[in-house]
Amino acid sequence: MLNYDPLACLPSSEELPDSDDTPVDNELQDLIPGLLKAVLAMAWAERMDWFFGVDMGIYYDPDLPAIFPDGFLSLGVERFYDEYLRPSYVLWEEKKLPILVFEVVSQTYRGEYSTKKAEYAKLGILYYVVYNPLRRRKPRLEVYKLVNNAYELLHDGNRVWLPEIGLGIGIERGTYLGIPREWVYWYNEQGERLLTPEEQAQQAQQKVQLLAEQLRSLGIDPDSLIGVFGG
Repeated sequence: MLNYDPLACLPSSEELPDSDDTPVDNELQDLIPGLLKAVLAMAWAERMDWFFGVDMGIYYDPDLPAIFPDGFLSLGVERFYDEYLRPSYVLWEEKKLPILVFEVVSQTYRGEYSTKKAEYAKLGILYYVVYNPLRRRKPRLEVYKLVNNAYELLHDGNRVWLPEIGLGIGIERGTYLGIPREWVYWYNEQGERLLTPEEQAQQAQQKVQLLAEQLRSLGIDPDSLIGVFGG
């Protein structure tokens, strides 16, 4: 009996283009989703069941070009396969839709509030997040949730809890890569912002300095311990 596997006839991620060759309009379209990914990599370091793509193609139909959100999060997939990582995200291989897609609006609109929004809803992606740093009177961060095949705007100030992900997303001023401005961050259920890699390194350094001061108060030179514990 002939066993027919329709997936075997579809192109693999290695065979599909991994870029749409469209340059980003400004640095924020890379830096902001890059920050979200870097924070997750620290917060979920022990988890291997998630993937966050930045400016990566999502292939949903072998006869259509990929869509390229600025960022997207998938749960219940392998974090990475091997050292070559994913060239793109192919739905007929992953068998999991992203749970969240993220767009940063630049001076040139790319359909974030119209065509892209409709396309993501048609695909069935649960959350659609749009950040528009140029807005002055309207909310800069908008989080939409798919309800009855249409996106509904969630209102919760500058921060929205996403129960299916187990994190909140919001905006506040901070410093990342030495750049002070408003950034998009992840938050825990208590509303506390998850630290960036830089902030975690600073926090660790502060703990080391505090320990050194405590040792000196006991009459112990912390530098003398380096040879004992450092080999």
